[in-house]
Amino acid sequence: MRILDNSSLQKATFFLKGFQGLEDLQDWISIPFCFIYLTVIIGNLSIIHVIRTDVTLHEPMYYFLAMLALTDLGLCLSTLPTVMGIFWFDAKEIGIPACFTQLFFIHTLFLVESSVLLSMSIDRYVAICNPLHYSTVLTPARIIRMGRSSVFRSVLFILPLPFLLKHFQYCHSHVLAHAYCLHLEIMKLACSSIIVNHIYGLFVVACIVGVDSLLIFLSYALILCTVLSIDSHHERLRALNTCVSHICAVLLFYIPMIGLSLVHHFGEHLPRTVHLLMSYVYLLAPPLMNPIVYSIKTKKIRQHIVKKFELIKSLRGFQQD
Repeated sequence: MRILDNSSLQKATFFLKGFQGLEDLQDWISIPFCFIYLTVIIGNLSIIHVIRTDVTLHEPMYYFLAMLALTDLGLCLSTLPTVMGIFWFDAKEIGIPACFTQLFFIHTLFLVESSVLLSMSIDRYVAICNPLHYSTVLTPARIIRMGRSSVFRSVLFILPLPFLLKHFQYCHSHVLAHAYCLHLEIMKLACSSIIVNHIYGLFVVACIVGVDSLLIFLSYALILCTVLSIDSHHERLRALNTCVSHICAVLLFYIPMIGLSLVHHFGEHLPRTVHLLMSYVYLLAPPLMNPIVYSIKTKKIRQHIVKKFELIKSLRGFQQD
């Protein structure tokens, strides 16, 4: 077995399997993936554009929504080149430096999304439990600091991973099961001990995803206590309704993650296609569904998107006349 050391690492490549065994259906499989990626890009760009151009949406809730859309867009674009490269050009080779770069962006943006969801839960907590101080607590300057801290924290935790992987020795025949690079997969291809990476990976998940999910749960427990103390049934429903979109976003983030974890640990007997499908759901479901959920459930966003389409339609009609 040939070993790749650090001196030859820069010239080495990984091989991405993609949908191995389904090569005959690759052209057909690429169609829904093209549609998904196109929908993700258009949907999240629309959310960002509407919030940026309409001054009535320059409020904390919508600033956080723009952060979520920007994170989802980045997560989508980080996997798009290799996924569509396999479908369109059968480009299954990726240089190790490029692979480590993709890995860094995927995991960093995943942690940023967790942090943004936590910030959005804080926004809902302040809006419902302390509405009189909403504008003074969540000022634009504080929101910017929250966004910066989310990015800084995520980068700080993920930055060591490529450097840890770089110092491993890799076996010559190293093939990745998916169409993109993930830390867990690359780590398993190392010929040396990976105990440090295992421990550090668990540490990152516990410190960020674990703590964020706990704080989100706590914020909604406090929100529920406040809502139940409201006398008016109509006001209770109104308060809860403002949280529905965010709850959906949280579920879209955590359910695929839990499902993928269960499949990896207990689904060894399942077909490889199931593992692949769950991995794509894990990465693409939140960016795909979040704009749809917020467009449907958030009245202001829905109204402004409809207005944009009506304006485009009227301009086309004017040009035809």
